[in-house]
Amino acid sequence: MSAEELAQFEAFKKQQEKEAAAKRRKENREAYAQLVDEEIDAALPELKDLSQQIAAVKSTVYGNFAEVLKMKAEVMGLTQDGQKSHTFTNSKGDKRITLGVNTVDGYRDTVEDGITMVQQYIQSLAIDENSRALVKTVLRLLSRDQQGNIKASRVLQLRRMAEETGNEQFIEGVRIIEESYQPATTKQYIRAEYKDEKGIWRNVPLSVTDVG
Repeated sequence: MSAEELAQFEAFKKQQEKEAAAKRRKENREAYAQLVDEEIDAALPELKDLSQQIAAVKSTVYGNFAEVLKMKAEVMGLTQDGQKSHTFTNSKGDKRITLGVNTVDGYRDTVEDGITMVQQYIQSLAIDENSRALVKTVLRLLSRDQQGNIKASRVLQLRRMAEETGNEQFIEGVRIIEESYQPATTKQYIRAEYKDEKGIWRNVPLSVTDVG
């Protein structure tokens, strides 16, 4: 075999090996895709069943505690229940269940008028270096979250400051912000806890994420 023929043979072998390797990679990708499909098809029905079971238990628990909540309102003399959550503890004090709803802060458009009034008053106080630093600190309470809303807890801090100053513009601005508050209810939740043998409260994991 001449050198030229040997070179052609080596090139042919390399090409064959390259094609064989490409074929194996393709087969592996196809096998991987098939395995993913099979596992998803197997897991999804079980997860759907689990979701339905959790929803059913959640509905049952809320239904069972409906009478308890009604009696609580009567016993405590509550005419209007503004609580976002209720915690019930057993007589031994080693088990408790909390029922509640998640809420997100929200405001009507009038909130902008209140914010402007507060900002104008606060900025009028910036007369020197020290007061400007204080103004920046107070204005941070008006900073917004990712949804563009002010935290309700910060508005409470502003109200305390406004009452301490006695300034009518400051007080009125905060009042407008408070009256514009329109929280939105998201989803109901249940939290279950128990005390272990050491007397430490432990959460009962109620989601796929929490279960170890």
